[in-house]
This record gives sequence, structure tokens and C-alpha cells, in this order.
Amino acid sequence: MILVPIKNLANAKQRLAPALEQADRTELAHTMLKDVIEALVESSADEISMVTADAFALELAREHNLAVIHDESNISETDAIEMATRHCKSRGIDCTVVIPGDIPLIAAAEVRAIYANAPQNGTVLVPSHDKRGTNAVLRRPASLFSLRFGNDSFTPHLAAAIATEKTCVVLSLAGIALDIDTAEDLHALARAQGQKPSQILARKFGFGYSDNENSVFAAKP
Repeated sequence: MILVPIKNLANAKQRLAPALEQADRTELAHTMLKDVIEALVESSADEISMVTADAFALELAREHNLAVIHDESNISETDAIEMATRHCKSRGIDCTVVIPGDIPLIAAAEVRAIYANAPQNGTVLVPSHDKRGTNAVLRRPASLFSLRFGNDSFTPHLAAAIATEKTCVVLSLAGIALDIDTAEDLHALARAQGQKPSQILARKFGFGYSDNENSVFAAKP
């Protein structure tokens, strides 16, 4: 089961407040989530469940005929995944993959690579580009160890995975590695090759170029 935890997108991406107004941050969060879901659906790797109570995310789940695990508390990604893991365990699901909604460069091939490299019992971890965060994690069995998300989650997750004495695979996947939290991340998104909607939006917002660079990424009229 692929779990995509989504909090209230109306107040999304507060760390980008110095660079974008809330309306733009919400539009960005919506667009990134669409990009992520399209890649997951294209991968055909596993059943997908949105863990959320957000209205936009619920509508997106309906559009793609995805399962929903309702997160009425909307406290944190960590709490949402803990609740969703219990739900999966109660259904007899033996493997979960947690994918955040803010990694718009994720590719279907990367999702399939996580499953292809997964041990029979153990973990696959995909770190963020700065090796501080965890941008994807597979656990088999589903409740092998608890997850704790945040800015510095990768080292604790790696330690917890190793402590299980099961196989732990660390994969570097460029698309999944780029989560969008800062203006620097938006510049990287805009400059990356491709025309995903999130990239087009970042370029429209003025990211990806500077005064002394070619303005190929400048906002389009």
C-alpha cells in the first residue's frame, strides 16, 4: 500500500511565506500533489491511499479512484502515518510505502525501483537531496518500526531500520530527493529539465533564473 499523507493544503508551505503569498503557496501545493499522484498512478506499483481530510486531496482521490484513509485529527504527518499504518495492519497489508505530496519530480520508474529493490523483510529509504529528510520509506512488514517525520528524519529512520536487524536498502533517486520547502528548492525545481505543471508554475512565479542568467525560465505572459 502506498500512503500519501496530506495535511490542510489551505495553509500549506508556511516556510515559503517569505517568497510566496498564501494563495500561491496553496496553488503550488495543489499542483505538486497532482504531479505526485499522476506519477504514482502511472507506476501501477501498488494500491494508493490518500491519508487526509483535505477537500482538494479528497476530490483528487475521487478523480483517480484512489482509496482514502480519513485523517480527521490533521495533527501531523507522523500521526497520520501512524494511524494509517494501524489501518493497513488491520487489513492484513504487509508492506507500506510512504510518499509525501511535495516531491513533484517523482517519476513512475522511481516508484517501481523502490519495490524492485525492496527486501522480503526490511526497509527501503530514499533520502532528500540534502540527506537530512526521508522522502520515501518502504517497510515490510508494515509496522516494522515507527516513523517520525521532520527536517532531520533520515538518520533516525536509518538507525531504526538497522535496529530491526532486517535488510535496509538506501536508494538515491533524484526526482524523489527534491522536496519543496524553500525558495532554493523552488529554484532547483524550475531549473530541472522537464515541463511538469509544478515546474511551469515555479517558473511563472519567477524562480529558476537570475538577472545575469538566460531568462529561459522567466514567467510566461
